[in-house]
Amino acid sequence: MTPVNRVPDDHDEPALLRDQFRQLLRYRALLAVGVVVGLLGGGYLALAGEKTYTATGEVQVRSAIADPFAAGATADKGINIGSERQTAVSDTVGTLAAGTLLKEGDDVTARKLLAGLQVTNPPNTLTLRFSYTGATPEQSRARAEALARAYLAHRKARTEESIENMAGGYRAQLKPLEEKRDLLEEQAGAGAADDVTSARANIIVSISELSRKISELKALDTTPGYLNKKPVAPTSPTGAGLPLLLGLGGVVGLALGLLLSWVRLVFDPAVRSDRELVRSLGAPLLGTLPRERTAGAGLLAIGRGGSRLAEEYRAVAFRLAYDPSFAESRRLLVTAPRGDNAEAAAAAANLAAAFAEMGRDVLLVEADLRTPTLAKELGSAAHETRSPRWAADEGDGSWPTGSRSGVDVPGSGAFTLIPGTVVDNVPRALTSPPVGRIVGEADSPGTVVIVLAPPVLAYADAVALVDRVTGVMIVCDPREVHRSDLERIREIISASGGSVLGALLHPSRRRLRRAERRPKSARRRSGGSGPTPPTPEPDTPETTGDPTETLGLRSLTLPAPRR
Repeated sequence: MTPVNRVPDDHDEPALLRDQFRQLLRYRALLAVGVVVGLLGGGYLALAGEKTYTATGEVQVRSAIADPFAAGATADKGINIGSERQTAVSDTVGTLAAGTLLKEGDDVTARKLLAGLQVTNPPNTLTLRFSYTGATPEQSRARAEALARAYLAHRKARTEESIENMAGGYRAQLKPLEEKRDLLEEQAGAGAADDVTSARANIIVSISELSRKISELKALDTTPGYLNKKPVAPTSPTGAGLPLLLGLGGVVGLALGLLLSWVRLVFDPAVRSDRELVRSLGAPLLGTLPRERTAGAGLLAIGRGGSRLAEEYRAVAFRLAYDPSFAESRRLLVTAPRGDNAEAAAAAANLAAAFAEMGRDVLLVEADLRTPTLAKELGSAAHETRSPRWAADEGDGSWPTGSRSGVDVPGSGAFTLIPGTVVDNVPRALTSPPVGRIVGEADSPGTVVIVLAPPVLAYADAVALVDRVTGVMIVCDPREVHRSDLERIREIISASGGSVLGALLHPSRRRLRRAERRPKSARRRSGGSGPTPPTPEPDTPETTGDPTETLGLRSLTLPAPRR
């Protein structure tokens, strides 16, 4: 069979682009700010800018020619259209046009007049296009026409001046020849020599040639060109309108928002993707908890019918059960990076319930001795049970040899909880021999021990337990945990002799609070009279055929520890 070559995910360019685009969309506020700024800028340019009008006229340039109807005669002989374009925007043309406009009552200087003029040349033509932008339609039309006619007048005057200069040169050559001819006529007579007669004839020929050239110059057609298209008053202002400026502003604003989001992403210390979380922590992603929108439902999601959150916890427990590192020791330390430990407590309780569904004997130890709340959160589900004989013999009634609680999970089973209590010396309590005896109960076949520890970067409590509970699961919010925190956690746990089994992601608590406010506002709108009918859970799925939904019905046999 031909092997299939699969491109690694780290080098999958489409996946990387999709990942980067999703990361940019995390900063929706910056994107919205950029779009709003662009729209405001486009609207300001459209409404606050002065309206301008542009009138256009076209002039066809031609050179002086003796017979325009002769075969082979062309009007473009000796025309440099680039030079003619520069002449059209010269100060001389502007001064002539300003004088013409002054006679019509438009007092404008040549410099100001030329500021609104634009002369262009369509390719492969001898046409100059005069476009003038003015404040009113009539002003733009009159000034465009005045400039075009001023250019034609200037070019005609320049051509006539060139003809007059050439004719004057010919006349200057003709005058001495005529004087010499008159002198030779006086010397001519009956006995005149042949050389005098020959010289006189040559002079007459030269005089005739010069006279012919002067006549040809005077006969030239000096028309400089034609105004093929007279400027007309425009009916609408030039430039982009309000819809176009708003669209351009929106596009520019979106680009600005993406730039701001990219800059924010570059300097954001938080984890930007699941791939980056796995790379920083050096452990796989065990699962991502969905948002549970049921207010006051309690800490245990397992036991509530049709809960997506419960199914995700079952999937995580199933994955841990088949993890070789966990299956060998059956010990799990659940902790958070820093801050609130509520999500880690919920994860520990629900994983204990999930393993109880599998038929395992589960012991949940709350090692958070600074702010113990797990027993209170479980509420009526927890009830007192008898402690083992060794705990009564060796302990003095303090943690962890005090009371134990049995936690009933509706329809799933039960697990044992050792609740945490406030002690004077937390490090001594965590490293005491009874803690080792309790964690050692995982050596019994079919027993799982889960330890809930305070945030690993806030206190050293979790580090003190790593040598006994080697498998660690990190419960964190990907939007709040930093990459440097994950790298530091990996180094701390590795240096303590443990290993990170994986990470469990939970949604932001701010989102959960916003979701929990909705049922309260709905109850206020209903008037508050009488019992409120139960609101169906929006996240309650129909039968999807997910194999994790039947996880609680399976009996999973974990391998016995190696001796």
